[in-house]
Amino acid sequence: MGSRASHIALANAYDGITSAVADLDDLDLQRSTRCRGWMVADLLFHLLCDAQRALVALASPAEPPATVDSVGYWHSFPGGDGNVRHAWWARRSAAAFDRPSEVVRLWADTAPAAVRAAGNADPAGFVTTQGHVLRVADLLDTLTTEAVIHHLDLVLDLPDAPLPGPAATRVAVATVDALLGGAVTRPDGWNDHHYLLKASGRLPLTRPERGELGASAIRFPVLG
Repeated sequence: MGSRASHIALANAYDGITSAVADLDDLDLQRSTRCRGWMVADLLFHLLCDAQRALVALASPAEPPATVDSVGYWHSFPGGDGNVRHAWWARRSAAAFDRPSEVVRLWADTAPAAVRAAGNADPAGFVTTQGHVLRVADLLDTLTTEAVIHHLDLVLDLPDAPLPGPAATRVAVATVDALLGGAVTRPDGWNDHHYLLKASGRLPLTRPERGELGASAIRFPVLG
């Protein structure tokens, strides 16, 4: 995607998360999510760390060429014990706040700042994050994809919360399509959000779905 489109998508993703959590009280912020062991406040803290990382990355120009793009970036995370340790660290860090709503306040300050920084970034520029060099637009697309997936995680026990917006969802779907090696013919009843939940392993494939997916089924999930 172009840098402007990527900026719009990131704004859509972060605004959507803000809308989902802005009016939650401290009890609602302790509801369950799709991320094992994380309450809403814990997952929001993880997203806050992403927004903070975006601010650092956008202030960290790098020389080309890029080492990964918005798809190859996802191949660099082996998962396993590192994910478990991060999950425990995020949970303990979120618990250090006096109240869960303090995480919301910090998110509401940080996320718009990251979006503004993205809008002011050199559209032809390259930045560095997590040991990679990426085009600015690719960095923004990775942030958007993660935000959309985690937005869907966030609202598991929040039935009245809004779902991710269309511009952000399109980026996440395009990323998953590319990771799967091309657009997949989806089983009946899969909308974009359902597709993302299946492709990220949040919802397991049923036997009929595996039958409809055919050879593509073995590639699920492609994101953890």
